[in-house]
Amino acid sequence: MSQKTRIPKKNHAPNILQTTVKAFIPPPAGVSTLQIVFSKSYAYLFFRKEFIRYLYPSRGYCTESLLFFPNGVGTKKVSLLISSLLIYLLFLPFQAAMGQEGPDSRARQILAKIDDLWRADSSSSRLVMRVQTQHYSRTVELEAWSLGKEKSLVRILFPKKEQGTATLKSGNSIYTYLPKTDRTIRLTSGMMGGSWMGSHFTNDDLVKESRLSDDYDPSITYEGVRNGLSIIEFTLSPKADAPVVWGKITTTILSENHIPIESLYYDEDMVLERTIKYDQVQEMDGRLLPARLHVLPSDKEGEFTELVYKEITFGIDLDESFFSLLQLRRK
Repeated sequence: MSQKTRIPKKNHAPNILQTTVKAFIPPPAGVSTLQIVFSKSYAYLFFRKEFIRYLYPSRGYCTESLLFFPNGVGTKKVSLLISSLLIYLLFLPFQAAMGQEGPDSRARQILAKIDDLWRADSSSSRLVMRVQTQHYSRTVELEAWSLGKEKSLVRILFPKKEQGTATLKSGNSIYTYLPKTDRTIRLTSGMMGGSWMGSHFTNDDLVKESRLSDDYDPSITYEGVRNGLSIIEFTLSPKADAPVVWGKITTTILSENHIPIESLYYDEDMVLERTIKYDQVQEMDGRLLPARLHVLPSDKEGEFTELVYKEITFGIDLDESFFSLLQLRRK
């Protein structure tokens, strides 16, 4: 203690303050609460970082907090001040928790979870895509890799005549490699609405599918039992400055595990454009997820695109250089 610091005689504020602290928020054994130091003009209260961490275990508060006020204000006034402070400290975590668990915040957490369901931080997968239209049907086997939200690479393995055809997404840019002509094409904005690999997905879907939580504001619109299932339905409305094509997306998930069941996509006039159904739920690499996505366009009866995941691995070691034009051209 420095020479300027003194502890006044006959001042019982430290004992009263310690008692007040323990009465409002009794810490567990071994956790020191605070330290009171008196100087000539001020009383300093140091809330120990162990106590702050005890108050906010999930928020990362681990530094000491300091409160000071003029010395000599009297024991009763000091006790009243510290009591008011502790009431604030006591209820602040509950206020934060209430804010975090609000309906919109909860919907955002669910949406972020769905965004990452088939991807995580990194992933590799093998899947089969079946496309049925009025004019043709096709089945292709694919292998795919992803890194975060911004990078993905998809390559055709079968049929042999299309083997090596690949699509690279890097940020907002999409490149397609055609091995027959040995050409790499960067898609322009006017090509983003075109069909991806002849399916009912668009190139724009490939860019935006991982950014729903960035481009839309979700809200829970129904929660309860429907068709014998306990479900949560939430609606995604595009943010004012988001460059998206859908006027609204409605997604229904299971309440128990947040597995998606169905998503409805509406255009800007609120006309239903397509439906995606999710089924064949199974555990893949330790994660429960739908192995099949069934896409049904509303204006083309009998047509569909089906994606079936055969295997998927999460958390693989991938470098950003893997998602390059050089890698795109490899067969």
